[in-house]
Amino acid sequence: MPDDVRSVFDRTKQGQEWESQWDRMFEEYSKAYPDLAKEFKRRMSGELPEGWENVLPKFNSSKGEISTRKTSETCLQALAGILPDLFGGSADLNPSCFTYIQSSKDFQRDSPEGRNIRFGVREHAMSAICNGLSSYGGIIPYCSTFLNFIGYALGGVNLSSISHAQVLYIFTHDSIGLGEDGPTHQPIEKNAIVRAQPNINFIRPCDGNETSGAYIIALRNRNRPSVFALTRQNLPQLEGSSSEGTVRGAYVIREAKGKIDAIIASTGSEVHLAYKAAETITDKNIRVVSMPCWEVFEAQPLEYRLEVFPQGVPVLSVEALSTFGWERYAHASIGMTTFGSSGPYKKVMEKYGFTVQNVTEKVLRLIEFYKDKFVPHLLEKPLI
Repeated sequence: MPDDVRSVFDRTKQGQEWESQWDRMFEEYSKAYPDLAKEFKRRMSGELPEGWENVLPKFNSSKGEISTRKTSETCLQALAGILPDLFGGSADLNPSCFTYIQSSKDFQRDSPEGRNIRFGVREHAMSAICNGLSSYGGIIPYCSTFLNFIGYALGGVNLSSISHAQVLYIFTHDSIGLGEDGPTHQPIEKNAIVRAQPNINFIRPCDGNETSGAYIIALRNRNRPSVFALTRQNLPQLEGSSSEGTVRGAYVIREAKGKIDAIIASTGSEVHLAYKAAETITDKNIRVVSMPCWEVFEAQPLEYRLEVFPQGVPVLSVEALSTFGWERYAHASIGMTTFGSSGPYKKVMEKYGFTVQNVTEKVLRLIEFYKDKFVPHLLEKPLI
């Protein structure tokens, strides 16, 4: 750059003066308001307050059937009390996504202390705003809509990944299980799109405990965004589910009673189908693996991944979304290869084979197919 041009644009000295002024001002502020100054430093450093994970709820079968959009609401309200950093809202779907911080107000001119943003029906702008908030620092932004509408926000979501921005995309209505809204609202390929993107977590919890684990994953990952895929329909709280297992990406949620004949691997609302199918099959030993977050699982040591998916055991995957990508874990898949249908969600799930009977039949056929054949192992690949 020529010196005459540089001299016009060089503001190094002015910047140093401004920085010194700011440092002096903050020093005075720290003396006057030591607790607030300490909190400011914590938030700007990205450090989370001690014990924050302890506020997350634990769920058991006595809680009954609850959708993961509702267990997410419970988690979000609990976290909002200890994490003033959380700041965000919904496109236009608070009554459906349950992401309004009830202890606060709307962020408006007359209530700048409010932590709830009403983004309006502008998904791309919503994700872009969250990127700006994350980049500024001191804020953990989140936004929410139906999972299928991530397509409108995808440019911003992609930038979150590229920019290492911690944004929580708390998206609901995660599969064909949402029912009557039909194919325009039912995400089919969105799981594959997000999973194909570098530096992002796609988290699809199966119940309340896994939802708590999903928030732990998202909040621990300071340099990557997380996409939550949460159900509209109610789900049982499964025995064996845990936030501790969830934070490893995948884990054995139901163990086989003897030598493993097959594994059913699943995510989200279909884990309970896998669980029931395994219980139904009394003459075979079926392990059930819940895989709420592939990206976290793939970051685990190979030894752990081989514990979950041991050699020589055929795997059936079950997910009411695209089967694309499951070939890295499963030898056969029950999933979506077409768009969905409009109708009561149980009827829609039945139409596309997401039933205990179909899962049972398919896993038994898989066992029979590999009875006298070599079972290729999909995880242990050579490094080249």
